[in-house]
Amino acid sequence: MLLQMKVWAFMLLQEESVNFDLRHMWDQMGWLARSIVLILFFMSAWSIGVMIDRLIAYNGARKQSRAFAPAVAGALREGKLDEAIKIADRFNKSHLAKVVVAGLQEFQAHRQSTEISGEEIDASKRALERAEAIVHAELKRGVSSLATIGSTGPFVGLLGTVVGIINAFKGISASKSTGLGAVAGGISEALVTTAVGLFVALPAVWMFNYFTGRLEAFDVEMGNSSSELIDYFLKRSQKIGVTK
Repeated sequence: MLLQMKVWAFMLLQEESVNFDLRHMWDQMGWLARSIVLILFFMSAWSIGVMIDRLIAYNGARKQSRAFAPAVAGALREGKLDEAIKIADRFNKSHLAKVVVAGLQEFQAHRQSTEISGEEIDASKRALERAEAIVHAELKRGVSSLATIGSTGPFVGLLGTVVGIINAFKGISASKSTGLGAVAGGISEALVTTAVGLFVALPAVWMFNYFTGRLEAFDVEMGNSSSELIDYFLKRSQKIGVTK
């Protein structure tokens, strides 16, 4: 079937009477083929919007996290929890800041206690885990739709291909002829919808894989930051115990 379509496409390209102007092909399309093309363009616009939004979010998170990490590390070394929280609030786009501030606020709530127990450390750990889950969901927003578009785009285009082939055979039946003029409209529908479907799906799949890789890197960074912060809390609680 695919080989036959390629042969027809080559023959159509050699036919002088067939006009492959995009506007002309759009005028020749039936309402169903036009609907399929419009759906594909909507899918493309949606995926492009998600790509732009996630690129801005990820680049902002990366840039602010690089500035946040040394700043908050210096505040924690000096034991200035309030200052560390203020620093985290300034970097509101950083995924690390969102996680770290949750743990710091939970730990700070027990700072006035005469003794920091293991339960309070566990509470800070749970706060960090909740923050990680929330930030992960925020960073992943819209990315799954790229996978959906990438996997369904070719099938939507294939539907247009089937519609075009059906219209081609209808043209043969109506004209009682097997010439190229009878099938040109249907074949052009099939080729256009197939090409648009692939054009929509390929960038979506590429960017989904790219964003998935960046999400995994963000998860590792948040996990490491949470672990380091818990270690800091444990060391601080030990120091409090020794001084008392």
